Amino acid sequence: MEKYYIVKSIDGDYANLVDENDLGGETKLVARALLPESIAEGTRLHYAFLQYEIAD
Repeated sequence: MEKYYIVKSIDGDYANLVDENDLGGETKLVARALLPESIAEGTRLHYAFLQYEIAD
């Protein structure tokens, strides 16, 4: 299953992600250890095969 998320906010060791197809929807709380180190608010992420990568 492939999805794209936008980093809405970063709070310590966690990041709040929102589905790019539903920007007003619920946020998904994800541990930063599971995300690329160089993320910032507004970063677009690709999620597939249980891994997050920065999308182009």
